[in-house]
This record gives sequence, C-alpha cells and structure tokens, in this order.
Amino acid sequence: MSTLDISGAINFRDTGGLSAGAGRTREGVLYRSGNLARLDEDGIRAFSGLGIRRVIDLRDDAEVAGAPSRFDDRELVVQRVPLFLGSVASFFVEDVPLTEMYRRLVDDSAGRVVEVVRGVLADQPVLVHCTVGKDRTGVTVAITLAAAGVDRDAVIADYARTEALLPQSRNRDVVARIRQFHPDSVNLEELATKSPAAAIAGLLQSLDETYGSPRDYLRAHGMSDDELVALDEVLID
Repeated sequence: MSTLDISGAINFRDTGGLSAGAGRTREGVLYRSGNLARLDEDGIRAFSGLGIRRVIDLRDDAEVAGAPSRFDDRELVVQRVPLFLGSVASFFVEDVPLTEMYRRLVDDSAGRVVEVVRGVLADQPVLVHCTVGKDRTGVTVAITLAAAGVDRDAVIADYARTEALLPQSRNRDVVARIRQFHPDSVNLEELATKSPAAAIAGLLQSLDETYGSPRDYLRAHGMSDDELVALDEVLID
C-alpha cells in the first residue's frame, strides 16, 4: 500500500500489500492515482520505470481534452472508460452527497465498472486513474479489491487514505474555484476533497445487501466465474 513519488502526479500508489485472508495483494500489479497531465520529465521517467502496460482512464471527454496525459514514447494501452453517464460537474450542480454519487456510479455505470475490472485482467502492471484518484478510482478499485477477497477493513482503509494524500493547497484552490459557481453548496467540500471511510463502507454494504457481495455485483453485470477466479490469481499472493 505504498505511496509513490511520481513527480507531477498526486495520490499515486501501489495497492500491493493489503491483507486478503491468509494472503496479501501482490505488489507492482495494480496502481491507482490522479491524472497524469502534469508529469514533469522526472515524473515521466519514474512512471516509465514501473513498467505499466495499461492505463485505465476514467475521466470524461472534457476532462481528458483539458488535461491530456503525459507519457513517454513506449507502447502503452490506454483504455478510456468514462464512468459517469453525465459530467462530474453535474454532481456539484445538483449538490448531492458523496454517498449518492457513489450509488449512482454503481447503479448507472455497472457495465463500465466491469470493463475496468476486465482491463485489470487484460494487462499488468495496470494503472487506474481519474482526475484526483478519489471517487471514480476509489470506487472501482475498492470493488475490484473486495471482489478478489481483500479484507473489507483493508479495502476501506485503502480508499480512505486519499484524503490525507491530497495537497491542502490544491484543496483550497479547488474549493474556492467551485464555490464561485455554487456559493450555497452544502456538499461541495466533501465532493471535492473528502474520502470518508463510512462512504465506501456503506457502498460495499449496499452491494452485499443487493447482490450478496461485490463479487456477485460483478457477476450480475456480466463477469464470468472464470474471470473472477483469474482476478484472484492476478491480485492475490
């Protein structure tokens, strides 16, 4: 569960080392982060050194156009899986709480969540990222890890780490900028800067209640038993 110094990136980390029953998640297999638009030359070299073969970008078209990723020249599969049916900005307009955002993601974008997990199976090492690496990345990585048998407390702790990894200067700037457009927003700070353990714990519990488990959620939306067994083999040592 190590944080990596990739210059120009935020919230970049390896999901290896998480408890999974008698085992642990493999290191150097599944990475997660915010966007890669501001990698400097040192960051590009450090990123290249990880040997990542696939990048799964969860941002929408406007986000990608405004902040295109920076990579080196080696061959790399970039898989685009925009996770919200609407834009991210719409959640600030509607002023929904984080829990409602997550509910909509798993309900409305279930097929795309499955696409992400299949991308993790297709190539390793693999990076899953969005703009900040908090919500879309947090939810899909949490479901992926939970489906592979990672201990629930470890999944929740991995998600919750994001809040401490977001620079305070970034948080102040983002909140101030969005507040100009939504001065009366109640949920703005939570949506933009927070990753409370209770939010992902509640989401995973809702998948338990509705489907039986996060693994059954993926199965209900098209993943085969063979794919789920392969997920265990890829992620867990």
